[in-house]
Amino acid sequence: MVDKEGNQTPERLTKGVKTLLGDPKKAILKLATPMVIAMVVQTMYNLVDALWVSGLGADALAAVGFVYPLFFVAMALATGLGIGGGSAVSRKIGAKDKKGVDNVAVHTYIMTLLITMVLSFVMIVFAENIFSMMGASSIIDEAVAYNRIIFAGSIFLFFSNVSNAILRAEGDAKRAMYAITFGSILNIILDPIFIYVLKLGVAGAAWATVISLCVTSIILFNWLFLKRDTYVSLRFSDFKLDKDIVKDIFKVGLPSSIQQLSMAITMLIVNIVIVKLLLAGTDGVAVYQTGWRIVSIGIMPLLGMATAVVSVTGATFGAREFKKMDAAFTYAVKIGFIVEIFIALATFVLATFIAASFTTAESSKRIFDDLQMFLRIICLFYPGAALGIVSSAMFQGVGKGLNSLIATLIRTVILTVLFVIVFSMIFSMNLVGVWWGIVLANLIGSVIAFIWAKNLIRNLLKGQSTL
Repeated sequence: MVDKEGNQTPERLTKGVKTLLGDPKKAILKLATPMVIAMVVQTMYNLVDALWVSGLGADALAAVGFVYPLFFVAMALATGLGIGGGSAVSRKIGAKDKKGVDNVAVHTYIMTLLITMVLSFVMIVFAENIFSMMGASSIIDEAVAYNRIIFAGSIFLFFSNVSNAILRAEGDAKRAMYAITFGSILNIILDPIFIYVLKLGVAGAAWATVISLCVTSIILFNWLFLKRDTYVSLRFSDFKLDKDIVKDIFKVGLPSSIQQLSMAITMLIVNIVIVKLLLAGTDGVAVYQTGWRIVSIGIMPLLGMATAVVSVTGATFGAREFKKMDAAFTYAVKIGFIVEIFIALATFVLATFIAASFTTAESSKRIFDDLQMFLRIICLFYPGAALGIVSSAMFQGVGKGLNSLIATLIRTVILTVLFVIVFSMIFSMNLVGVWWGIVLANLIGSVIAFIWAKNLIRNLLKGQSTL
């Protein structure tokens, strides 16, 4: 039932909303577990996708490597918009403002459409110029083909990301898991068909991704717009632009997008250091981009945990239950740290096998030794990442997007670029110096973020106790 003010009465609250407002530790596990499962399946897709592309040779890996930072830009904007909208939804849920929940969701989708139209135009029309400036002259045709297909279907990327964020924000992590899992499995199936059976090469990998995102979007559209059994109610006919809602979404979403973009910018800078300064060529880029894809796989459990942290801390913050918020944050950090220690150990032990799996093509074997070295150094990255990623998620959940952005900029753009240059060039460690620079920058930056996050919670609890 809905009361006169438009607020939903307690008996009609969904199971997900009840979970958000219940025991914080149980909420973290209940919401994180489906997302971790989804991330594991997505990990399988990322792994298989990279393996299929690696079979095309080092040039194909490099082509995808040049596109990846640009695709990361799109992912950053989509993720940031979803986080901004999701954080606002969770806080409205905690404050028991059902009408506000619906308005935030509608505004988020409209903003999604506008941003997608602009981004797609730029990335498709200016593709050749962009890759020429990036130094991809020898493989520009493959890079442009892959890029244009990906960005032609970017509306599905944005819609699926925002829709999943809305579902997670209202505590419906299971359906978000189903959508991500189905899309990832479909992509795994389509990859070899488009790449090898249809002989589309690198472009085939892009087509597999776009089609999978399209099907996933259709599933999400059915749940949110047709079936309408979610807590969020989407009514566009009643839409009226509310500047306060837009500001609330951007308050977290814009810093989050910039935060994600800073990672892409860092990747571009590291690419430039490898190609232009260290003169390691496209092989160096192939090692870095392939290795970083493996790192992205290794931190997937943390990203799944982070989605739960945004929702739970957002709801508890909206309800002004700061002790619950602290409990949720601390618990998530502990679980994330333990999981990443095991992943680090597995990466170190299996480094030779993993490197061999990504260098099966004859033309790729020349990067085997460098990739193996990357994996053995980068395993130290994982445990520290737990502190940084969970802390950033907590900042986003409570609406402190700027805090999250600053913490990330310190870790990525400032410390990573500084340490990479110092270790690789000043200390003359070359590629190995790049890998060590990334590890140490992440560790120091993550510790800073964690201390800052705990201090914020401490101040909230202190302010509440004085009321």
